[in-house]
Amino acid sequence: MEITFDPAKDSSNQRKHGVSLSLAQEIDWPEVMAKPDTRQDYGEVREIGYTVIDDRLYCVVFTQRADKMHVISLRKANSREVRNYVEQT
Repeated sequence: MEITFDPAKDSSNQRKHGVSLSLAQEIDWPEVMAKPDTRQDYGEVREIGYTVIDDRLYCVVFTQRADKMHVISLRKANSREVRNYVEQT
């Protein structure tokens, strides 16, 4: 699956979260536990997902564009998110 992201957003994400959006290449997309992001109207359907990369849980915000996954944000999951993920799996 092809992964896309905005290079400027990647720089911003690295400064804010210490994670490059290019790490999304490592995501096993069928295994992502995702739900729609309904916090506001983004003008497109966004999803918030949780996935494990190299034994660490990450939170990824993305949208599907045709046959591509467009990554908007990627960060290490916080302790509350890890707890919720463990309870749901």
